[in-house]
Amino acid sequence: MFIFDSSRFARERAALPAEVEGLIKSAGGDVLVSRLWEERRLAYPINGHRKGTYWLIYFRAPTPAIATLNRQCDLNDSILRKLVLKIHPHLADAVLEHAKAGAAQPAAAAVGAGKASQPAAAAVGAGKASQAADDQAEA
Repeated sequence: MFIFDSSRFARERAALPAEVEGLIKSAGGDVLVSRLWEERRLAYPINGHRKGTYWLIYFRAPTPAIATLNRQCDLNDSILRKLVLKIHPHLADAVLEHAKAGAAQPAAAAVGAGKASQPAAAAVGAGKASQAADDQAEA
């Protein structure tokens, strides 16, 4: 996840994501999904910026490439923050499918009713407490 400078993103909508994708590819990575998450007011100012554009990029890269990518992002003034996480291999396909579906149908998940339309994170994170609540709701 990357937080871009909103004012630069508004001027150059395709340039910033393409720049980050280029950094990933030059480090030996492969971009799988790249999409806008949202633009919102930041909880606190970052380098004088009060708004940020949140951009999600799912990619595969060798481990040494992450250090190079982090350094390049730190040097780029248009990237306010970044967060790189490793997804467990068993969850990778489900997360990627959810990300691809989220990019294509953002309103469908919010409008739909029933358990089939729940986001993958909510369905995966279901524990005993939520299972008991579901059992009571069905009764």
